[in-house]
Amino acid sequence: MRLTGGNVVLREKGLEDAWLDYLWRTDKEIARLDAAFPLKMTFQEFLRLFRDQLRYPTPASGRFGIDTKDGRYIGTCMFYDLDSVNRQAEIGIVIGDREYWGRRYGYDAVVTLLDYLFSGGGIDRLYLHTLEWNQRAQRAFSNCGFSPLRRVRRNGLDFVLMEIKKDHWVCVRDEKLAIRDGAACATRE
Repeated sequence: MRLTGGNVVLREKGLEDAWLDYLWRTDKEIARLDAAFPLKMTFQEFLRLFRDQLRYPTPASGRFGIDTKDGRYIGTCMFYDLDSVNRQAEIGIVIGDREYWGRRYGYDAVVTLLDYLFSGGGIDRLYLHTLEWNQRAQRAFSNCGFSPLRRVRRNGLDFVLMEIKKDHWVCVRDEKLAIRDGAACATRE
């Protein structure tokens, strides 16, 4: 499956992603922004787990590689904890390649993922947790259409729970896609 955004392509994860995923997951700054600890395992140990995840994907989830239009792998986005009864799922994103931070590639990927998930008809609500101190991430998700819901404490850390509902997405979809696609035109010029 390939989902085309303005400047990104979301595609199925593959074994070729393992090395960069490992580098990003062992990076202290990226781990801190993702409310995680940097991995301490060797690449070979990570590769075994990575292969297993590709072979036996977690039910009720989907993981996508984020590529630039010219094919450079720059990050990952996903949905998980898909609840078909309540018609909701959690999403997450990591732009691991610092060269693409602050250049709207994250916006492009999130808006493309939202459009895909809401267009499928089975989801009415998407949500995420972002660290309370990470104002930059909160602004970025707000720009995509998410609204802060409440503060949540998990594993000793404070998060802001943010959500977007399908009825809101329907109202802002054209605007968000126009911004995404306008940014793509500006990048290509």
